[in-house]
Amino acid sequence: MNPTHLVPVATGPAVRTGPVPVPAAVRFRAACPDCRGRFELAAGALRLAIGASSRTTFYTFTCPECAAPVRKPAGERIIELLTGRGVRTLRLHATP
Repeated sequence: MNPTHLVPVATGPAVRTGPVPVPAAVRFRAACPDCRGRFELAAGALRLAIGASSRTTFYTFTCPECAAPVRKPAGERIIELLTGRGVRTLRLHATP
């Protein structure tokens, strides 16, 4: 699997959404492993799922060029970047 490095690329004036101000126009660089397209995505185009282990922690998006669903593992750095910049997050809980 090719790593995708998410990097915030553009920011506008900060918007107060809670204890941490979130830049209004944060975009992330991403790439599609299917079509090899490279593009920028707004925070609303990404979803982060945080599970109990590294195998169940990932982010997803749909490629704007080929419409393929993309799922990538999310390490600690990716989690920090996405949660601190307005990406919707789902916490996964194991059932007993």
